[in-house]
Amino acid sequence: MPSFNAKQLNGDYTGLFSSDYTPSGTRNLLEPAIQVTHADVNPSLELKYVSHQQDTLDYSHRIGLTTIHLKDPVYPFEVTLYYKTYYKENVIEQWTSIKRTGSDVVRLQKYSSANLYFSSTNKYYLTHFHGNWAREMSPEEIQLTAGIKVLDTKLGTRADLFQPPSFVLSLHQPLNHVDEDYGEVFAGTLAWSGNYQIQFEIDPLRNLRLIAGINPYASEYFLLPDKEFITPSFMFTYSCQGLCLASRNFHRWARKYRIPQGEGNRLTLLNNWEATFFDFDEQKLVNLIKDGKKLGVDLFLLDDGWFGNKYSRNYDSAGLGDWQENVQKLPHGIGYLVNEAEAIGLKFGIWIEPEMVNPKSELYENHPDWVIKLPNRSEYYFRNQLVLDMSNEAVREFVYDVVDRLFTQHQKLAYIKWDCNAVIYNAYSATNPHQSHLYVDYVRGLYSVLDRLRKKYPSVSIMLCSGGGGRIDYGVLQYFTEFWPSDNTDGLERIFIQWSYSFFFPAISICNHVTDWGKQSLKF
Repeated sequence: MPSFNAKQLNGDYTGLFSSDYTPSGTRNLLEPAIQVTHADVNPSLELKYVSHQQDTLDYSHRIGLTTIHLKDPVYPFEVTLYYKTYYKENVIEQWTSIKRTGSDVVRLQKYSSANLYFSSTNKYYLTHFHGNWAREMSPEEIQLTAGIKVLDTKLGTRADLFQPPSFVLSLHQPLNHVDEDYGEVFAGTLAWSGNYQIQFEIDPLRNLRLIAGINPYASEYFLLPDKEFITPSFMFTYSCQGLCLASRNFHRWARKYRIPQGEGNRLTLLNNWEATFFDFDEQKLVNLIKDGKKLGVDLFLLDDGWFGNKYSRNYDSAGLGDWQENVQKLPHGIGYLVNEAEAIGLKFGIWIEPEMVNPKSELYENHPDWVIKLPNRSEYYFRNQLVLDMSNEAVREFVYDVVDRLFTQHQKLAYIKWDCNAVIYNAYSATNPHQSHLYVDYVRGLYSVLDRLRKKYPSVSIMLCSGGGGRIDYGVLQYFTEFWPSDNTDGLERIFIQWSYSFFFPAISICNHVTDWGKQSLKF
C-alpha cells in the first residue's frame, strides 16, 4: 500500500518508497521489510493492495482485527498484514503471514513482523537497553540521525543477554525531558525469544522507518508451495501523556491477555541456591524448608544440583541432561522433600534446564546427534554446557518428557524454575535438512513444547530464567507466570534493573529474592 507525499513524487529518483510492508528488489533503495528470491532466481517483489477486512473479536473488551491482503501481480506470492487492536489498553499487536501459492519453492531472505512509518520533520530520540550478566537493562538514549540504528542479537537462545527487543521512542524531545505524565512516547517490544533485529532508519526527507522482526542473519528460509510463514508479533503503544501511561498500557494488556494468571497472586519463595549452591544433602534441605516456614514464605524451591548419578551434578561441568535424582544427595528422592514441605504447610518447586547438556553426561554419550555443534570443529562451551537441538522432534519429545515426568511422579509439585544459561555456538543441526532454518526452528520448537506443557498444566506457576534476564519477551512469557530479571540481587542495583523492566512488563511478572549479595546492610 504505497503512500506518497509531494516531496517524494518530485524526487522519486531517490528510491524512497514508503509502504506498510516495503519489498526489496524493485525501486526501493532503503531497508526493506521483506526480501525474497523466486524459483527463477528473480530477487524482486512487488506487493499490491488486494483487499482489507475489519472484524470485532471481542465486543465487550473492544478487541478488533484489521487484515490487509497484498499480492505480487506477477508471481503467486501473497502477504497478509494483521493488526490486532486492544482499544481499552491502547495496544496494537502486529504480525505478518507470508505465503507462496505456486508450485515452486521461494527463498525468504528477510521476513519482518512490522514496518512502521513516521512522517514528520520532528526529532526522534531512542531509548534502548543493553547490559550483560548481573547488569541487565541499562538504559541509553540517543538522537536518531541520518542513517540506520540497529538493535539486534545473534545469540540464538539467551538472546537478550546483551540487548533486549524492547525500546522507547520519544517524539520531539529527549526522554529525560519527558516526565511521567507529559510528552509523546511510542514504545515497542518484539515477542520473539531468538535472534531479532529492529531497525530505525532516518531517510533524507527526515522520515523515520521502523522495521522489526526475526534477524535474517544466517536464517534464509525456504518457503514450500502452499505453506505459510507466520512472523512473531510486534507489540506497540502510544502515549501523549508521558512514559507512565505507555507503561501502564503494556501492564494492563499483559496482565489481561498475555501472562498466565496475570490477574492472580504470586507465591513468595525460599530458594536454596544462594544458601548452598551445589553443596547440599537431604537433611540440609529439610532444615532450609523448616527455616522457610519460619520466614513465612509460601514455597521452597530446590535449585541446581539435585540430579545425575553416573556424573553427579556437584559442579556445573557434569550431569546436566541426566534428570534422575542423585541418590547420594537425596536417598529418599524428590517425593520425600515434597512431603516434608507439605507437612508444614509449604509448597515445593524445582529447578530444571532441559534445553541444555554437559558433555560429561549420559545424555551426551547416548545422543551426541541431539547437540547443536559443527562437524569437524572444536566444541565451545558456555558455562561448560552445550545446547540441545530443539528443531529435532526427538529432542522436543525428550524435553517435554523431562517436565511431564516430574509432574507425573510428583503430583503435588507446585512450581518450576526453567533456566537457560548457554548461547548457541557453532550453529549446526545434525537432522535439519536446511541449516539456515535452525535459529527459527529452534524457537518454534521450544514454543511447541511449552505450549503442550502449559495446556496440560495450566495452573502451575513457572518461572522463566536465563542466567538472570537473558530471555525475557512476550513471545515466551505467554507460557510463564513470572521471570527472574537478574542474578544480581544487590538491593540497590536491583532497583534500577527492575525499573527498566517495568517500562514494558508489569510488576507481578518480575520476581525477586532477598540475599546477602552486595554491600548493602541487611538491617531492617
